[in-house]
Amino acid sequence: MEMNAPVGANPLDAETIVGKPIDRIDGRPKVTGAARYAYEMQQNALYGFVVEASIGKGKISSVDTRTAQNAPGVKLILTHHNAPEQGSGNHREAHPVLTGPEVTRYGQPVAFVVADSFEQARAAAYLIDINYEREAGRYTLRNHLKLASVPHQKDGPVADSAVGDFASAFEDAPVQLNVAYTTPLQSHAMMEPHATIAMWEGDKLTLHTANQMLNQGQMAIARTLKIPPENVRLISPFIGGGFGGKLWVNADEILAAIASRQLNRPVKTALTRQQIFHITTHRSDTIQRIRLGSDRDGRLVAIGHDVFSGNLPSEQTYEAAALQTRTLYTGPNRLTRHRLAPLDIPVASSMRAPGEAVGLLALECAMDELADKLNLDPIELRLRNEPHEDPEKHIPYSSRHLVACMKEGARLFGWNKRNPMPGQVRDGRWLVGIGMAAATRGNPLKFSRANVRLSADGSATVRMAVTDIGTGTYTILAQIAAEMLGLPTEKVRVELGDTIYPEAAGSGGSFGAASSGSALFEACTALREKLARMARMDPAAAHFADGHVYVGRTISKAHRPDRHRWH
Repeated sequence: MEMNAPVGANPLDAETIVGKPIDRIDGRPKVTGAARYAYEMQQNALYGFVVEASIGKGKISSVDTRTAQNAPGVKLILTHHNAPEQGSGNHREAHPVLTGPEVTRYGQPVAFVVADSFEQARAAAYLIDINYEREAGRYTLRNHLKLASVPHQKDGPVADSAVGDFASAFEDAPVQLNVAYTTPLQSHAMMEPHATIAMWEGDKLTLHTANQMLNQGQMAIARTLKIPPENVRLISPFIGGGFGGKLWVNADEILAAIASRQLNRPVKTALTRQQIFHITTHRSDTIQRIRLGSDRDGRLVAIGHDVFSGNLPSEQTYEAAALQTRTLYTGPNRLTRHRLAPLDIPVASSMRAPGEAVGLLALECAMDELADKLNLDPIELRLRNEPHEDPEKHIPYSSRHLVACMKEGARLFGWNKRNPMPGQVRDGRWLVGIGMAAATRGNPLKFSRANVRLSADGSATVRMAVTDIGTGTYTILAQIAAEMLGLPTEKVRVELGDTIYPEAAGSGGSFGAASSGSALFEACTALREKLARMARMDPAAAHFADGHVYVGRTISKAHRPDRHRWH
């Protein structure tokens, strides 16, 4: 349902169901094995295994698959010699594989073996003889900072921001801090590996896959395979952890789809734990420089944050580690900059609070170091620099409770009793310290739709293409629908993770629950209005509770859900 003006009072304000502890809707299916993940779908499938490049950069000079092709159970070996032509784009738009002899990164898929069993496919993969012409590559961020440039993404925040005159303000500041921090490259290790089973019916492709953003994935797969998006169906009702590593289409989806079409058989593949580190996305390492200038009372006059990260030359995704610095603390003179170095490594992309996770580490460490320079309590330093509006956009916050959070945390942890000198408190053999850090995380809303249907038996069914990556989406949506329609949660059925359902933003970036929940709220609001008008009530006065529709607290006779078939 698209966003419309709410009708009547917001039923969620009552919070008779929302916000109350209930058993997870997906809990029983998961512990009993009824909730099946992509690789667990049984479709009389063949098995695929990815062969990775063993060099960091270069070109394939020869591929000999004859021995592997004659191995037991082998049905197909894909290389760049027999893979179909594919569409191109950055990793958000398409994911072509086996498109030529060039090797751009270690672990790049260079062959795909399909056999009757996983073991046969894996064994045959090691029989393929591949020779390479090696080239010098760029693999370390620190050694290639001179090649870094301003990243240019098609969407998202601008890389740089400037307010006031940072250089002059920092130079003139009575107290200065100029420090650098580094964070390492990090890879995902979620419970469920990347896995896909692909099958074709004529020109229609169905993929059971682990993907956090199904509608986006549908478009990327269609673009890669050069087929209409309506011919692609993605199914992913349960994901065993994503954290950003399953936001985008990966090689398992494309390779399984290509092989399935050539063999006219379902093909399934799962990346091994080691392959996940090379074939899928990761978080870039960063080099960050923080410059803080303040007066002697600890009030910031200059805030500077420079960030270097790396990615493939074909990519423009950068680790946006300075974004939160633009809004967390006040200060009239500000400068944040991001630079991206071209590196011959696997694709860097979103991972577990991209930007904030590593950027806040640098900013908050710097704030603590500045507090030490000023001989000022770290919490007091932050309180003195609490903004009353966004420091760069100069618009008010809809809500901001950082001060209350810090004060309550200080009370609960006995902050006033701590010894601020490090290395002074012991518990037996252990050194004990108490520290603090502030944090912020974006809460965006993205376009989503929802369908909710009330059946003659008084039950409701919710359908959306959003997925559940283990964060409780099934339960959240069941609570919202139950609250809005006056039903117990056991009367609400939630069906998720299929692109035949209404389009949804997906689960990622901390926008999943808010976006899908908002769409469901609007859909339920429209259904409430429809039901009220059918019952000849003023929608603004209708009250839904206990499976009935009331005017005030008086039940509308003969208008109980079990007496009418509403569609």
